[in-house]
Amino acid sequence: MALHKPYADIPGTTIFDADRSRQGYWLNQFCMSLMKAANRERFKADERAYLDEWPMTEDQKQAVLARDLNRCISLGGNIYFLAKIGATDGKSFQYMAASMTGMTQEEYAAMMLAGGRSPEGNRCAHEQTGEKK
Repeated sequence: MALHKPYADIPGTTIFDADRSRQGYWLNQFCMSLMKAANRERFKADERAYLDEWPMTEDQKQAVLARDLNRCISLGGNIYFLAKIGATDGKSFQYMAASMTGMTQEEYAAMMLAGGRSPEGNRCAHEQTGEKK
């Protein structure tokens, strides 16, 4: 029986909860493996071969190969684990966050320095329509 998740309808937001954790277990374990230099080297030498050692879904593997962090998150990835991919690629967390918003790193930094993203439109869909949940 699925639990009621009132946070499930926040536009553009994926909440990392217990269900998402189970879904992304192997994706996140792969990411954690990148904490070891030998594993980073193996991954960089042949990304697909290294990914195939992990019982991840094909969708998860393709998202990693494409560095599509938003897709990785939708498939159960946790941003703190996914940061290991960026570090392996020599990218900063700021660069990764910018890539997830469709901004350049400079645009993202300027937005954050100006106070961050506006909360307008980032409310639960039922709150925007006045519908009761």
